[in-house]
Amino acid sequence: MIFTETKLKGSFIVELEKFQDERGFFARIWDKNLFEEKGLNPNISQGSISFNLKKGTFRGMHYQIPPYDEDKLIRCSKGKIFDIIVDIRPSSSTYKQWEGFDLSSENNKMLYIPKGFAHGFQTLVDNTEVTYQISQDYMPDYSRGFKWNDPSFKIKLPLEISIISKKDLSYKFFTEKKVNENG
Repeated sequence: MIFTETKLKGSFIVELEKFQDERGFFARIWDKNLFEEKGLNPNISQGSISFNLKKGTFRGMHYQIPPYDEDKLIRCSKGKIFDIIVDIRPSSSTYKQWEGFDLSSENNKMLYIPKGFAHGFQTLVDNTEVTYQISQDYMPDYSRGFKWNDPSFKIKLPLEISIISKKDLSYKFFTEKKVNENG
């Protein structure tokens, strides 16, 4: 596995090291010891999958607040997504900055997202599947989100949104208070 830190400190693109032969290839998508060596959280509490029928589907921008904030490892196992992270750590030098990455079943890249980041993605093709490895159990009372089009961030999506949940539509614009409050 090859780890490349993004411009947002603490987040990494993780590329698979493929061992190929006439059958295809083999690659590790998880190695607890390697994550520990890199100073990344090696604990996985849950794995999740998101299947999305239509190109242009948007999910986000989601995060959990302390003490249930999450580290995530995201992989697009089928199709292609534009994956978005926003640094919402007030003490960070990249606070309120965002970055987007193409993750696909073809490029086999993964994205490590540390605590203190919001996450979302847009599907770029139909029938897209995304897998998550998450360091914390989902705790609905500590779950938060903000509108993807918040003027504080100026996130640029590659496509018009074709489908978005009522919950994601109901989010307000970001406020620092939401990152630190319970309830």
